[in-house]
Amino acid sequence: MKKIIKITALLLSVVLVIASFASCSTGGKEEESSTEEASSSSASGDMTDITVCLDWTPNTNHTGLFVAKEKGYYADEGLNVTIVQPPENGSVQACAAGQAQFAVDAQDTLAAAFTSDTPLGVEAVAALIQHNTSGIISKKGEGMDRPKGLEGKTYLTWNSPIELAMMQNVVESDGGDWSKVKVVPNDVTAEAEDVEANPDHAIWVFYGWGKINGDIKHIDTDFFYFKDINPVFDYYTPVLIGNTEYMEKNPEITKKFLAATEKGYEYAISDPDSAAEILVKADTTHSLDGSEELVKASQEYLAKEYVSDAKSWGYIDPARWNAFYSWLYTEGLIEKELPAGTGFTDEYLPQK
Repeated sequence: MKKIIKITALLLSVVLVIASFASCSTGGKEEESSTEEASSSSASGDMTDITVCLDWTPNTNHTGLFVAKEKGYYADEGLNVTIVQPPENGSVQACAAGQAQFAVDAQDTLAAAFTSDTPLGVEAVAALIQHNTSGIISKKGEGMDRPKGLEGKTYLTWNSPIELAMMQNVVESDGGDWSKVKVVPNDVTAEAEDVEANPDHAIWVFYGWGKINGDIKHIDTDFFYFKDINPVFDYYTPVLIGNTEYMEKNPEITKKFLAATEKGYEYAISDPDSAAEILVKADTTHSLDGSEELVKASQEYLAKEYVSDAKSWGYIDPARWNAFYSWLYTEGLIEKELPAGTGFTDEYLPQK
């Protein structure tokens, strides 16, 4: 998974998005270049065109979006929704530039969007998964079922400042010495297979994909969640974000989009097997080909995680959201303190 990128890179990349984004759209259709054009354009006369940019190739984090499209929930709301892959510079920049009205990202990687002198015009509007399901996978029995056990072992890193600070925090919180952990670049795509072949390796994965992939391949692994070591790390990943200007100008369309998306995720919760089949069928990247068993197992796991203990789908707890950004500032990982409530809104979610 991609991690935090530098603020300067974020801002410079916005100007490149317009040129690169069209080539990433599924179906080869040229998308509208402004929020006003996007809201007024129509593929069928009275339908409103919406583009959603993913953060990665299709996976079970995204299932509700594909279900809502396949089942006609978006069409029922008068929306013609196109789901596209991110351009090279990422989904946040595409959304901020108006190339997509909505996008998928995560609270940690969004931090840079809010902390520059010219913040990007995006906000999180819904949590796609209620709790942070990421953690560390390692070969079973090698002592890395807890953070202190990484002493003398090798951690595979993306060299993100936030990532490394979190790793240091959990190791030291467990009584370990972070300086005794060997850190090497991470270029692994099959994490469970890697730790099986390299018993001293530890890798950051999301349980619903990396850990479950190992389980279905009968690879014995250990795993611990970051949120179980430090509750501050129970931040929101992934989230659905929206272009702030677009949403302010089109509040009813935004509400309709989220209402239909909620129905898609509710379907995935109630019938994970069918939802998994919809996702695989809809994957035009073919990255899921041959992974049907993994998709179904992952879907079973996430069916319990999309809402979990929240009062409703999409809910973002202000205390949890704010606590993570406060920690980033205290640790010097962002350049300025963010006021409480920065970067998310619940005003467009369906009211219960």
